[in-house]
Amino acid sequence: MKKAMLAVALLALQLWAAPPAGMDPERLARIPARMKQFVDQGSVSGTVTLVAHHGMVASLEATGYQDIEKKIPMRTDSIFQIMSMTKPVTAIGIMLLVEEGRLGLNDPVERHLPEFRGQWVIESKPDDKTRILKRPSHPITVRDLLTHTSGMPGVPPEGMKELLFKLDRSLADAVLVYSQQPLEFDPGKKWSYSNTGIATLGRIIEVISGMPYEKFLEARVFHPLGMKDTFIFPPEDKKPRIAMLYRLEGGKLKPATVEALAGDPWIYRKGAKYSMPEGGLYSTAPDLAVLYQTMLNGGTYKGFRLLSKASVESMTTVHTGELKPSYGLGWAVTQGPGSQLTLTSPGSFGHGGAFGTYGWIDPKKDLVGVFLIQRFGGGTGGELTAFQTIANSAVID
Repeated sequence: MKKAMLAVALLALQLWAAPPAGMDPERLARIPARMKQFVDQGSVSGTVTLVAHHGMVASLEATGYQDIEKKIPMRTDSIFQIMSMTKPVTAIGIMLLVEEGRLGLNDPVERHLPEFRGQWVIESKPDDKTRILKRPSHPITVRDLLTHTSGMPGVPPEGMKELLFKLDRSLADAVLVYSQQPLEFDPGKKWSYSNTGIATLGRIIEVISGMPYEKFLEARVFHPLGMKDTFIFPPEDKKPRIAMLYRLEGGKLKPATVEALAGDPWIYRKGAKYSMPEGGLYSTAPDLAVLYQTMLNGGTYKGFRLLSKASVESMTTVHTGELKPSYGLGWAVTQGPGSQLTLTSPGSFGHGGAFGTYGWIDPKKDLVGVFLIQRFGGGTGGELTAFQTIANSAVID
């Protein structure tokens, strides 16, 4: 009888509780229900979603499986390969060095990495095999790299294309090769997504700090913020929580293996050397929420200042002018009515990853959203759109 009365009392408290963190609880409840539908129809193995509003977590949900074959349920602290969501974190590392006066946003890259001296840019391509080269109008700068306007190629060159799958060379060795490739266009004249450019930023961090890229982030970002489940090379004790990667084939989910970026997920990057500043991080929804809340707070979290307010403002201001898409320093920034298709406010900023993950910060709504799945080929099934729209619609103040 006492247990029954306690259950009724708890139910009453839940029914009469104020909406969590200024959000509509009925609308928030739509998130796990909708995600379960996607899991049940077989488009994803599982999802973890997080919504924070006014600095408080309003919704944190896990659905489906972390590992289908072993029937391991997804957990709210399951660990995901977040791929290109790593890029803004690399940009944060760069800004830490900028704030110390050890690096300037307009610094030529060759000032810190001498191997970039004497670069060429492709002026024209008369045929498939011929390239006419010229000198660029100016050497590429740190800002060019951060905004994807450097002209550096999107992926490693022939002879190194397997690097992003095998991770079998050091960052220093890889960037040395990248530096010898001609630029695809004059710096600042176009926008083109460049993984090699972000990798170069990671190498700059190593040279200036005197630390391996991953150790610098651990010491300067993850540890101070309490991001205990964010790393590049998985430690043994974290492996049981790593969500497996799947691919859709013939309408059915199958485990991704050696064909996946960053290599076979089932071997947890065993023997890997390349830290992959353009896409190497593992993380969880709670860890990412801490990082995003820090950005939303103007660079601080629970009394610790990671970045200055000025740095956050610079990173989240559009630096690409009329070039599309709109980009800040390491962050994609939404502009115009297009963002409102998911009810997201213009001026929001965020980044996605190759396996369908995504995170965004909406300053106008004082909202943070994190969406995590593991599907090789990205977010093509409508899950992210559904989550974003429901989350944004749940804001009531």
